Amino acid sequence: MLARKAKLLNRTSNQYEFLDEAIITAQFIRNKVVRYWINNEGVNKS
Repeated sequence: MLARKAKLLNRTSNQYEFLDEAIITAQFIRNKVVRYWINNEGVNKS
C-alpha cells in the first residue's frame, strides 16, 4: 500500500479543505478498485 505525506505550510482552512478533498477522492478510487477486484475473478493488480 502506498503512503502519502502532506505538510501544511501556513495551516489555513483552505489547505485543510483541499487535503480533505484529496483524501476523500483517494478513498473513493481505492474502494472502486477493490470492488472491481472482488466482482471480477482473475483480475490482478496490473
